[in-house]
Amino acid sequence: MSTTDFPEGISAPATRALTSAGYTELGQLANVPAAELKKLHGVGPKALRLLQEALEHQGMSLR
Repeated sequence: MSTTDFPEGISAPATRALTSAGYTELGQLANVPAAELKKLHGVGPKALRLLQEALEHQGMSLR
């Protein structure tokens, strides 16, 4: 299994969806539209919130 730096609490289905879409690092999600990520099967409101919070902690955000 590949290792990611996604925040703790991101579900396995959300992690699989993100890595299948080519996202393996949190920084790659900076400026990606939240609506685009929401379309991925397994990425729900909780995952989006956790990703946004983690990005904001690093001075970035979803679009």
